[in-house]
Amino acid sequence: MIRNRFMHLTLAVLAAYGALGCESGGVGDPCIPEDEYKLNFNGFALTEVNVESRSFQCETRVCIVNHFQGRVSCPYGQADPETSGLTSTDRARCRVPGTDGKTCTDGAGNVAACNGEMNNVDGIRVPVDPQLIYRAAQDTVYCSCRCAGPDPAARYCECPSGFVCEELVREIGVPGRGQLVGSYCIKPGTLYDPTHPPPAHVCNITDGDANRDPDLASDKNRKVGDICGQTDACPQGVSKPCASNPPI
Repeated sequence: MIRNRFMHLTLAVLAAYGALGCESGGVGDPCIPEDEYKLNFNGFALTEVNVESRSFQCETRVCIVNHFQGRVSCPYGQADPETSGLTSTDRARCRVPGTDGKTCTDGAGNVAACNGEMNNVDGIRVPVDPQLIYRAAQDTVYCSCRCAGPDPAARYCECPSGFVCEELVREIGVPGRGQLVGSYCIKPGTLYDPTHPPPAHVCNITDGDANRDPDLASDKNRKVGDICGQTDACPQGVSKPCASNPPI
């Protein structure tokens, strides 16, 4: 694991006191945490919960990361770019969400011709762990709302059909965190149990190309290409569709 943290909770200043819990519309919509727009962010750790409370991608303004490994925008992860030799346009590289790896700037921050990787501003600059097949972004990272908590005066949402209300953020006695403490709407069966961690199978290019199920003994039938992503923009000699970190 690239980062070994028992529990890390990212706090953002709330736009309004009730922003965490009064509406449940949009629960389950996909979201990309703001940290993923940072070039030196190497991803979340399986042991952590992250609550982004001012996400403009979510109707609820809450984007949760529920014990997820890696980056939502880079399912296959990447090796250390300083030693891998891969360019930012390679399918095995991580990029700033929504970019194609081809944007470069000069010393003043203006768009300029690329000089190798030295002035590229799309490619993530640190190693990134791949997502876990059985705890991928689709299971653990999405818009949510706070459905219960310790404050009887707070406004809480009612979880829509297909979601359950489970405690994610516990009170740890740190001032200023009370507005995030409590339960959130999550998908059934995704409450994290550290005594029974998920299988270690991760997104990898080889299995993604073949769209292979890494665990035939499991009844979940999860194929790597379907979970982690494929594209028709494949390198020469690689059959379509092939595995790739988006977009390529």
